[in-house]
Amino acid sequence: MPRINLLPWRDQQRKDRQLRFFGALGVAVVLSAVVAFGTYVMFGLWIDAQDRRNERLKVEIKTLDKQIEEINDLEAQKQKFISRMQIIEKLQRSRPEVVHLFDEMVKIMPDGTYLTSVKETGNKLKFEGVAQSSTRVSSLMRNIADSQWMRNPDLEVVQTKSDAVGSSFVLDAEQISVVNGDDTSAGPRRPARAGSAGAAK
Repeated sequence: MPRINLLPWRDQQRKDRQLRFFGALGVAVVLSAVVAFGTYVMFGLWIDAQDRRNERLKVEIKTLDKQIEEINDLEAQKQKFISRMQIIEKLQRSRPEVVHLFDEMVKIMPDGTYLTSVKETGNKLKFEGVAQSSTRVSSLMRNIADSQWMRNPDLEVVQTKSDAVGSSFVLDAEQISVVNGDDTSAGPRRPARAGSAGAAK
């Protein structure tokens, strides 16, 4: 029976398997490199796109901040305008009160009494004057209490000087203001009459 040497064939088969293995390994390495590069490029594109979106958002946020600042400025200007309008409206409504106050001051003054100074601080009034007697000062306080435009008379000082005729006095009162929401109808109020003060001569 003839003998066949199979060693060269086996060596060739082994070489072929090694070649196929290394070829498959090379293909796998190339594919891995391609996939890795593609992944890198794809992530880079995603990052670039996200950066562009972030920049656009920053621009939009700056625009919105500017618009909000303008709105706040407009709101502040609106509040200032409303405050000025309220002040103007209050002054317009208070103009007749000054006329009523001066007219009332004429009505409440008893005979033999005159004022030397009138000061107004808010709704507080300070009267300084001279009266022939302390009785006239009492009449003045009653007239203020009965007035439609003044209330709460408070006598600070009344004194008689030996070298002067009559008594000097300092008297406080409150002005009733419709503008400030004072209730002029709280309790009965009788109009001050100059004649009623004349009885205290």
